[in-house]
Amino acid sequence: MVYDLIVIGSGAAGMMAAITAARRNHQVLLLEKLPTLGAKLKATGGGRCNLTNTLPNDQFMECFGRQGRFMTEALRACDHHTLRDFFRSLGVESHAPDGYRVFPVSHNSLSILNTLEMELQRLHVDVRCLERVEMLHATEDQLHSVITQRGSYKATNVIVATGGLGYPQFGAEGQGYVLAQSMGHTVTPLYPAMMPLHTKEQWVKQCRADTIAKATVRIALPKAKTIRATGDLIFTNMGIRGPVILDFSREITPLLEHYAEVPLHINVVQGMNETQLTEQIKRTLKTNPYQSTQALLRTLIPDSLSYELGRIASIEPQRHWSKQAGSARAKLLGLLVNMPLTVIGHDGFAKAMITRGGITLKEVNPRTMQSRLVHNLYFCGEVLDLDGPCGGYNLQWSFASGFLAGMLGEYDM
Repeated sequence: MVYDLIVIGSGAAGMMAAITAARRNHQVLLLEKLPTLGAKLKATGGGRCNLTNTLPNDQFMECFGRQGRFMTEALRACDHHTLRDFFRSLGVESHAPDGYRVFPVSHNSLSILNTLEMELQRLHVDVRCLERVEMLHATEDQLHSVITQRGSYKATNVIVATGGLGYPQFGAEGQGYVLAQSMGHTVTPLYPAMMPLHTKEQWVKQCRADTIAKATVRIALPKAKTIRATGDLIFTNMGIRGPVILDFSREITPLLEHYAEVPLHINVVQGMNETQLTEQIKRTLKTNPYQSTQALLRTLIPDSLSYELGRIASIEPQRHWSKQAGSARAKLLGLLVNMPLTVIGHDGFAKAMITRGGITLKEVNPRTMQSRLVHNLYFCGEVLDLDGPCGGYNLQWSFASGFLAGMLGEYDM
């Protein structure tokens, strides 16, 4: 039998591609090397499945950096409105409790996964698990069969939707990159992203019970000084994590390949500069003029952090602010506005949620997701060199690119 389409990989992109093609009356085979479908999808968003977000397409693409415009046609075909309508038509309602991040109303990824599986069944997609693809077979620029450890399957078209290297516990091993390279495609350097970071400073472990809201993090390197992010910061036994660090790690892991250490400056007082912070302290002292420095700092940051920064600045916590040495006050103000931390490592792909890097976008047609080198080969999702921050960005991209790939070049813009 010759299938109209073989989809390799059953994540969000792969299942959406298979469903889209099958709805257009194509005979589809979906191959998955694990025993069940959608293992990574099941775990996404802590099991809550942050499907997408409510940003307009232009703003959405900006969050992916300079390559974000590549997804213009994919989002035109399947933006967050279309995606929510798609799941609503299958009986899954979604909402945005904070007005931004979109979840299924159940806040359970199984409601998404089970619905996709049922739609694959309804459309009679031939789903085969425990089928690890070992190679693609082509003559000249025509791909015609997929070889697994169990046999060979012929197809008119093939979509590679194998994801990246993140979440290796769910089967990620970079298979798609190898397949792409075997067809002549270029794969950019691969880095773990969306993960905690290790710091040289050991004092952070004393603060691991607290969260710093709206911390601003920037890289203190000349070539990266404009890169910054704001969000909640959490200290850990080995360093830092939290939403802002998960997002920011995608900028830092490539730098660690070139620098043994990556210095950071972190503002822990919600973006205030030293002048604004000084005025804030004056206002607080005017309200309660007799409080200790420790009590004063408690109005700005958690106790654990104030103790550690105070210790570094040689502050005496029970003394009044006005009685502290001028040099100590100046140093503490500087630490609050530009707290230095030094990133020295991470846990690699074992703790990475996504992969930075992938199949170079120059070799893929953004209007169809079709290879520019092999005319019946398509790519979608994380296997491509495109990644975004936390907040539904990467899952929306997976669904949108899967939808566009599944049209097999037949989408009318």
